[in-house]
Amino acid sequence: MSSSETWTIGRLLTWTTDYLKQHGSESARLDAEVLLACVRKCPRIELYTAYEEPAAEATLADFRQLVRRRAAGEPVAYLVGHREFYSLNFAVTPDVLIPRPDTELVVVAVLDRIKERGRSDEIAIADVGTGSGVIAIAIATHCPRCRVVAIDCSAAALAVARQNAARHNVADRVSLVESDVLGALPPEQRFDFIASNPPYVRESEYESLTADVKNHEPKAALVAGPRGTEVTERLIEAATHHLRPGGWLIMEISPLIVESVEQHISATDGLEAGPTLRDLAGLPRVVQAQRRA
Repeated sequence: MSSSETWTIGRLLTWTTDYLKQHGSESARLDAEVLLACVRKCPRIELYTAYEEPAAEATLADFRQLVRRRAAGEPVAYLVGHREFYSLNFAVTPDVLIPRPDTELVVVAVLDRIKERGRSDEIAIADVGTGSGVIAIAIATHCPRCRVVAIDCSAAALAVARQNAARHNVADRVSLVESDVLGALPPEQRFDFIASNPPYVRESEYESLTADVKNHEPKAALVAGPRGTEVTERLIEAATHHLRPGGWLIMEISPLIVESVEQHISATDGLEAGPTLRDLAGLPRVVQAQRRA
């Protein structure tokens, strides 16, 4: 990308798309648009109304830096500092996982279960392993009756979640707790729902993850242990103590461990397995379990 040539917005997008494809990006055009919109501080759609405009020299300099870093494997969300989830915009840093569309299914499941209740009382929810807070904040945003305890063992992750709760005006209904699973909560504390996107990658799988995930996202938020079920099993046990009768545990899992997780739920006294939900690819993605009355 020579600075001696005239670079219009359209030409920048075309060149960068080809360049990022050559460096392994599977979403090269989108990456180019998001990075350029970030540098120009405009919505992506405005790139096309400015398609024939020459890019300012400062824009070129800042854009080159981001493109080089993206070509080296840094995730776009970390480069621009935010990611959309459930139609909301969330701040993200390398201290938290990048939110993914599959996790939206957890939010959908919780909100659907709330509608089924047919009541107007306050609803208590725990979001275990909250990371950037996307599950907790999306639920609180769409259900004003909900009060959510967002839990994470990482103080750095909780700082990101705190920022996002303030951004979306739900800080008064989303409390943050530093804890390993539910261990720091009072034994008597009960919830109507426990939601989670816990670590569920097996140690043997970790090396096969894509480079941008393996080299940049927090390993502790990804890897559960040798079996991949270590954290989900602890959540299942905790649910028997911290769910109110009739309450639901709703967890995202890997399709590779779904059978083990379902078997553990079925073998746990006090819980009854609900239907496992499938993602857009048709893979089992979210398990559900209800606390018996």
